[in-house]
Amino acid sequence: MEKFGKSQSVKRVEDLRLLTGQGRYVDDIAPDGALHAYFLRSMQAHGRIVSIDASAAREVPGVHLVWTGADLAEQGLAEGIRGAAIVDNRDGTKAADVVRPFLCSDKVRHVGDAIAMVVAESLDAARDAAELIEVEIEDLPAQMTLSAGDTPLHDAAPDNRAFDWGLGKEEETKAAFAAAAHVVRLDVGDNRIMVASMEPRGCYAEMEGERLHFSVNGQGVWSFKASLARYLKMDPEMIRVTNPDVGGAFGMKSMPSYQEYYPVAHAARVLDRPVRWMSDRSEAMLTDNAGRDLESVAELAFDADHKITGYRVTTRCNLGAYNSNFAQAIQTNLFARVLTGPYDIQTTWLAVEGYYTNTTPVDAYRGAGRPEAIYVLERIMDRAARELGVDPGALRRKNFVKPDQFPYKTATGENYDVGEFARVLGHAETLADIPGFAARKAASAQAGKLRGLGICYYIESILGDPSETAKVEFHEDGTVSIYVGTQSNGQGHETVYAAFLSDQTGIPMDRIKVIQGDSDLIATGGGTGGSRSVTTQNTATLATVDKMIAAFTSFLADKMGVDAAAVTFDDETFRAPGSNLTPTFLEAAAMAREAGREDLLVHQETATLPGRSYPNGCHVAEVEVDPETGQVTAKRYSVVDDFGNLINPMLAAGQVHGGVAQGLGQALTEHVVYDEDGQLLTASFMDYGMPRATDMPFVDLEFEPVPSTANIMGMKGCGEAGTVGSMAAVANAVGDALWDAGVRQADMPFTPHRVWQMMQGHAEAAE
Repeated sequence: MEKFGKSQSVKRVEDLRLLTGQGRYVDDIAPDGALHAYFLRSMQAHGRIVSIDASAAREVPGVHLVWTGADLAEQGLAEGIRGAAIVDNRDGTKAADVVRPFLCSDKVRHVGDAIAMVVAESLDAARDAAELIEVEIEDLPAQMTLSAGDTPLHDAAPDNRAFDWGLGKEEETKAAFAAAAHVVRLDVGDNRIMVASMEPRGCYAEMEGERLHFSVNGQGVWSFKASLARYLKMDPEMIRVTNPDVGGAFGMKSMPSYQEYYPVAHAARVLDRPVRWMSDRSEAMLTDNAGRDLESVAELAFDADHKITGYRVTTRCNLGAYNSNFAQAIQTNLFARVLTGPYDIQTTWLAVEGYYTNTTPVDAYRGAGRPEAIYVLERIMDRAARELGVDPGALRRKNFVKPDQFPYKTATGENYDVGEFARVLGHAETLADIPGFAARKAASAQAGKLRGLGICYYIESILGDPSETAKVEFHEDGTVSIYVGTQSNGQGHETVYAAFLSDQTGIPMDRIKVIQGDSDLIATGGGTGGSRSVTTQNTATLATVDKMIAAFTSFLADKMGVDAAAVTFDDETFRAPGSNLTPTFLEAAAMAREAGREDLLVHQETATLPGRSYPNGCHVAEVEVDPETGQVTAKRYSVVDDFGNLINPMLAAGQVHGGVAQGLGQALTEHVVYDEDGQLLTASFMDYGMPRATDMPFVDLEFEPVPSTANIMGMKGCGEAGTVGSMAAVANAVGDALWDAGVRQADMPFTPHRVWQMMQGHAEAAE
């Protein structure tokens, strides 16, 4: 491990800057004198636009322009936005490839759909002008269910079904169920949530000479650059995209498929003035992509010895009003990545239908398909253990992929490289003190409370581009810059990348600056998402360091008077037998500068991972339920994670804690609710239940590393693992508590009112 990072818990260097108000977020750094953009949005969920009259708005003092969809079309911007991932239907045809207009001109399809943009000297002037725009909309019925509707949202999907997708062995799976000794079936709902990052979405655009500079709080710059070039019909070389500090993203900010970015950028180009736009919280709740929102039926077939012989999942998922960037892929291809989890199941069938509804689009949210798949699998594993009358841990052990089966190819084509699932589970059972649960349950009962315990064993597949580039530049003042192709949204990249380069080179960490988020400074990059960042970026850093060592070795050999083969680097200094010279990298760079060797001052290399890594682990939750009120309280929470070799355990632990909070929030408090007309009822934090500190239990976390063979460092990504494991652990714990009260169907979110209704429903059914 010494070669690949010292696994030290280094405190985050960026925290001092961020916590003292020195962060540079997109709304802080918009150019002086920038004009303000404001969007007029639909108040109807579904309707046909009859007319738009913006004449009065254009006369408001301070207004520079008012654009509708028709105005953009006249300027050659009529294409609209398309999702990047369009799947194939089961019959071989393509799924619906619908267009999301920059500004709606024919129909509106969800509350918050953008109809017009006003650009003015001040936000107040823009807002006042927008109120003068007269829009007549003919109401259409709102499609709010995951089924065929009478009124299609798009001509390309006349029954509102976007796709009908399948993967696996349908007939073999049917046969496995027909021959099964035991069959377990469970309906599993996965509620819609809001991402609600601390910083809402925003951007500004300005002209830098003939070039467009677009700054956005995203998760990478290259997808935005490509989309701006496409939709604004520009040469990509005439566009510069930057990401400043980003206050949380969680997948929601990764995609360029939002409406606002293109009119803002085009306005800056037309007016030759900087234009800024920043969402407020209400706007964010109406327009930011939502997460989850699917319904599944899960079925497991077992032989007489309780070995799984078949697994079948039928899912209906909500795409919202349009195809967001990755929406179609999330509940299909990405869900399938971990369909069978850590279990040895080779006979599977996954069928998914995606539907358009008059709601905000749905796309990636922390985990993007993997939390959804593990949630379904671990809920039905828990139900199977109960129906078969066996211990949940024992049922999992019987069906785990065994250590001698690795490398293991799953039924859906993933190549698991390593795993010690039973060992990790045993560690978690000890950490959670499962043998002591009976006594804790009895104590809760004595206090009039129901207590439940839930287990989730998760595995996730690291996503995204397996390639990344790192560039290291030595400066005259003795500092070093490392240019990276990922983008921090709060994960601590400035710390981990600098610390890793310091570990490999001996360059003091405080002399290293991490440069990210500028398409002019960094030629390529995969951005941040799918837990890819540290594994891919540090692999590229290793390759760059190897290139640096090789380049300096021949240069220093001449200075030392030895053959290049005699020069070695010991992670801090260069050495050679018979030479008194022992320069550090910084000293060697100074020597190269003095010798006029500018070629030795900048080094860049690209590396590609040979395969994905598969973080996995076990979450154990304990909850108490108050039968009088339905209140659920998380009492204990234990996690054992296999993240392979760790670069910075403290940052990994922080990622797990945040992920658990988001999964627990979805399980206990968060739920997006629309009425039958498509009006959002949870449009503020007064109505949308964000988890508070008091909702979170102490998270007892330990690591059980099994180094990956898919990268030279033996790492496994950890950014989304906490969310992947927490939802089912909490839901299974609540289900366990409610089972004693007779409740057999328990779905998230477990708010007091919903839990009370579940218990009342059982009581009424029993009468």
